Amino acid sequence: MKHLFLIALLFVCTTLHGIAQELPQVLVFSKTKGFRHDSIEKGAEAIQKLGREHGFSVYHTEDAGVFTDDQLQKYKAIVFLSTTGDILNPEQQAAFERFIQAGNGFVGIHAASDTEYDWPWYGKMVGGYFASHPEVQTADIHVHDHSHLATQHLPEIWKHKDEWYDFKDLNPAVNLLMTIDEKSYKGGKMGDYHPVSWHHTYDGGRAFYTALGHTKETYDDADFLQHIAGGITYALGKPANK
Repeated sequence: MKHLFLIALLFVCTTLHGIAQELPQVLVFSKTKGFRHDSIEKGAEAIQKLGREHGFSVYHTEDAGVFTDDQLQKYKAIVFLSTTGDILNPEQQAAFERFIQAGNGFVGIHAASDTEYDWPWYGKMVGGYFASHPEVQTADIHVHDHSHLATQHLPEIWKHKDEWYDFKDLNPAVNLLMTIDEKSYKGGKMGDYHPVSWHHTYDGGRAFYTALGHTKETYDDADFLQHIAGGITYALGKPANK
């Protein structure tokens, strides 16, 4: 009887291991060389929970040494979670470029746009660079595309509290998902056209970016978490809409 139990246990463990191996793997990277957001740790935990709920496995690190061809080949998407500054050396940058060119995906959250200002390839992929921001406050987000997995659950106007980035060097080739209404808050500097989330195919892969995600409280917001889950699912290669 004990022998049969051990065989059954081995079968279950082997099966679970096989299922885990089949899940697409996502690398969450949160290295900072500039301002460090105190929401990073909570954000990483939230993405790990999203992985369990949506069928992908998550590895979180701040070690740039993972950016080699050999190590990146296990992943299908990379999330830059409020990274800041110059975080990859030229060899690591080249490995990341080859990762995207191989058909994989990228997700940038909040300060991912405050990263690698001297790497033009990255700037075009993320879709724009951070320029400035006012204080954290509630504002009206206008959803322009409800067909995408990251926005299909949201209302036409989504009231949300966050830190609202102004951008420079926006890539005109991205597909707009959401803009923010500067009349609904104080301190915006972009005028009538102020995008805060977008996606596009880029250099053989897929990229999604959202400016949201500054505060710890954001990672308790079900709508924001679904927004992130949709972006990751898109980056993993699922169709942008159902």
